[in-house]
Amino acid sequence: MIRKYLIPILAVAGIGFGIVMVARGNKTNPPAPPVAQPSQSPYPTFVAGEGTVEASSGNLATSENIAIGTQVAGLVSKIYVQVGSRVKAGDLLFTIDDRATLAQLAQQQAAVQVAEATLEQATNQFALAEDLTDRRALSRQQFLTLRDAVTVAKAGLAQARANLQAVETNLKLLTVRAPEDGEVLQLNIHVGEYAQAGVLATPLILFGNTDPLWMLVDVDEEDAWRVKAGTPAVAFLRGNRNIKVPLTFVGFEPDVVPKTSLTGGTTERVDTRVLDVVYSFHRGDLPIYVGDLMDVFIEAPPSAATTNATVAFTSN
Repeated sequence: MIRKYLIPILAVAGIGFGIVMVARGNKTNPPAPPVAQPSQSPYPTFVAGEGTVEASSGNLATSENIAIGTQVAGLVSKIYVQVGSRVKAGDLLFTIDDRATLAQLAQQQAAVQVAEATLEQATNQFALAEDLTDRRALSRQQFLTLRDAVTVAKAGLAQARANLQAVETNLKLLTVRAPEDGEVLQLNIHVGEYAQAGVLATPLILFGNTDPLWMLVDVDEEDAWRVKAGTPAVAFLRGNRNIKVPLTFVGFEPDVVPKTSLTGGTTERVDTRVLDVVYSFHRGDLPIYVGDLMDVFIEAPPSAATTNATVAFTSN
C-alpha cells in the first residue's frame, strides 16, 4: 500500500521543493551599502576632477616633487636626514665615500707644488740670462730655450691648477645638499649602499616643500573652458568625505596632455586629454599626504549642454 503512493508523494515533494527554490531565486536582495559615502559638491554647478597632492614650489613649472640624485656614483658613507626631516636650502642630505677623491686631491696638490717649483726655477734661469752683460756668454738658441722653458712651465702650472680644481669640484659633488627648503618624503638609500648617478626610476631621496601643499587637478578638456582663474574649489579625501580642505587657485599648466591617472570608472575613456589646474592648501593636522588622490569640485558655470537646453526651452 505504501509503495503504491510513494512515487506520487515524491513527485509532489519535488514540485514543492522546486517552487520554493524558484521563489528564493527570484527574491530581490537589497543593494550592499557603499564602504564610504561619495563626496558631494557644495556648489550648484561645478566641474569635478581628480586631484593629486604634491609638494609645492615657488615656480609653477616645478610643482612636482623633487627627485634627489647624485652626479658622482659611489658608496654612501653618511646620511644626515630621515623621512620627515625638514631642512633648509643647502643643508646636508648625504655624502658619497670620498677616500679615493681625497687621494687624488693630495696628488694634484703635490703636482701643483712641483709645477710652481719648475716655473720658479725656469723664471730664475731666464732672469740670469737676461742679466748677462756679455751676450757672447750665451748663444741665441740657448737664450730662446730658456725663454720657452718659462712659457712651458707656466702652461704646466695652469694645467696642474685646473686638474686640482676639477678634483676639488668632484669632492664637493660627493656631498649632496637640499636644493631648497622642504621635507624629506622618501629615503631610498642606506649607508654602505652603492648610489647610482643619473636619472633613476626610484630616486635616492624624494624631496619637496609641504607647507603649503599643492593640488594638481586633472580637468577633462571638454570642461576646461568652464574653469576660470581664481574660482573657489574644495577637495575631499577619498574614503572619508568629512575630511575636506578649501583650495586656493595658483595657476594653470596650459599644455593639455593625455590623462595618465585613471579613476577606474566604467565610463572613463583612456584617450581623455586633461588640463592641469594647480591649487594650494594648508593641511594642518589633517591626515593628508603627498601622493594622495582627492575628489575636487571647482565652482563653474553650467555646461554647454545645460545652457543650450535652457536656451531652447526659453525660446519655445
